Amino acid sequence: MNPHFYARHRIAMAAALTGVATVASLLSAPAAQAALPTPVSAATARSYLAALPVATEDRSGYNRDLFPHWITQSGSCDTREVVLQRDGTNVVTNGSCAATSGSWYSPYDGATWSAASDVDIDHVVPLAEAWDSGADAWTTSRRQAFANDLSRPQLVAVTDNVNQSKGDRDPAEWMPSRGAYHCTYARAWVQVKYYYGLSVDSAEKSRLTSVLNGC
Repeated sequence: MNPHFYARHRIAMAAALTGVATVASLLSAPAAQAALPTPVSAATARSYLAALPVATEDRSGYNRDLFPHWITQSGSCDTREVVLQRDGTNVVTNGSCAATSGSWYSPYDGATWSAASDVDIDHVVPLAEAWDSGADAWTTSRRQAFANDLSRPQLVAVTDNVNQSKGDRDPAEWMPSRGAYHCTYARAWVQVKYYYGLSVDSAEKSRLTSVLNGC
């Protein structure tokens, strides 16, 4: 009997019982966590959060195209491709820098994927959220830098439909389903907002305070 038969049978049974994301995690255990740049400590994040201005958000005039992405980073590699290589395991790319194989662990939901098409690059602080909290006054070049920031903990490879379910919501409205990642997520969120001089609304600050106090 072909040994792959048993693997396919196990995956088919899992699909019937648990759904695609869990099946993907059965294919391989995560060899490493996603390589998001390490956020500041919880203590530092708490101090940053205390310094952020609290303001009502305004989405008037928002257009995603006002944040140019994904831009070329090196050779033929754009920002998405760089993050896929950074966050993946055993990633193989073609001559155009597109990932043709590899493994990606999504820290938001704990799923592992073997196709780059199943992975999105999430802006931890969404583009619309940035616009709402101060980026409407930025130059286009600053918005481009924000949308393609590889130095701060702003970009991370995650399951595509999880990223889509998050949408433009802030932590008062959405947090990763993996509770173990809440502290990292809150620290990253606050660091990015602090670095870029963005504001928070009152519900967002309350939720972040609660999470960070539990870190």
